[in-house]
Amino acid sequence: MKLRQNVTHFAARKALEMPGVGEMVHEKLVDVHVSVFGGWADDEHTDERIPHLEAFFDASTEMYLAALQAGYEEAVAREMTHIVATFDFYNHGWAEMMEFPPEEVDAHYERHREFFEAHDITVEDPLGEFAPEGGLPEAPATPERLKDGEFPHAEGGFADDVYVEGDDGETHRGSAEEPEHVDVEDAPGTD
Repeated sequence: MKLRQNVTHFAARKALEMPGVGEMVHEKLVDVHVSVFGGWADDEHTDERIPHLEAFFDASTEMYLAALQAGYEEAVAREMTHIVATFDFYNHGWAEMMEFPPEEVDAHYERHREFFEAHDITVEDPLGEFAPEGGLPEAPATPERLKDGEFPHAEGGFADDVYVEGDDGETHRGSAEEPEHVDVEDAPGTD
């Protein structure tokens, strides 16, 4: 999968593990993801999906932190959260929100099988043990969208590894090296 990676991502990683500020950054990351992916939803479906997206991204942020604590590089841990989100979108038929095409679902699962299996994550249950107690709020599915074949945000061809687009606009295979000095004030939600 192709992701952007800059100092903000490294600052968020660092801040999430800090008492107090971690909760603020967590909330902001959820808000940012709900805003982006909610914005990708067709206007007629945005409002009905928001509670589901809020709960989903709250849980996937916990998954991101668990992956970091297990030793995964920042981009890889973050990629896993985007992969499980696309699994959820796929399951709901939210084609306009998917970040990779349906034919790459299995390949993305296989790349992270070890982490996913350790946490009971499957394509059908994309949060596994990170799912909130009582489950996610319901949101109407649009399975017909998968058949239409329109995936405006899906970028194929990056299923074999994590690819990082840096501030220079260049895309590189693998996570960028963490900068020597990372200021947590560069993390979203710390202002």
